[in-house]
Amino acid sequence: MGDTYFGFGTAGERWERARMFFEAKQYQTAARILRGLVEEYPDQTAQRLLLARAYYHSAQLTRAEAELRALLERDPVEQYARLMLGRTLERQGRPDEAAPHLRMAAVMAGEQL
Repeated sequence: MGDTYFGFGTAGERWERARMFFEAKQYQTAARILRGLVEEYPDQTAQRLLLARAYYHSAQLTRAEAELRALLERDPVEQYARLMLGRTLERQGRPDEAAPHLRMAAVMAGEQL
């Protein structure tokens, strides 16, 4: 499958295609489509968050971390991104770095600590 496929169509069509691949657990393919969307629309939270999730599920943890940090830089109270960053850091064997993010995500979700 050539790279043309990943950039073909309107932004809405590519978004739907990326979601379809993500739901089919084809995370690397979803990420290839989402990368282009995030480059075009860097301020779109949903696209960047789905890209981070695709990276996480395909074990591209450094990339997932970078996307999540970019999201949180722009929106520090994005609860799910905070939770995902904590989980991503845990999965990389960095529990001390993960702990504050996980605590903050829990507080944002209204959980009792």
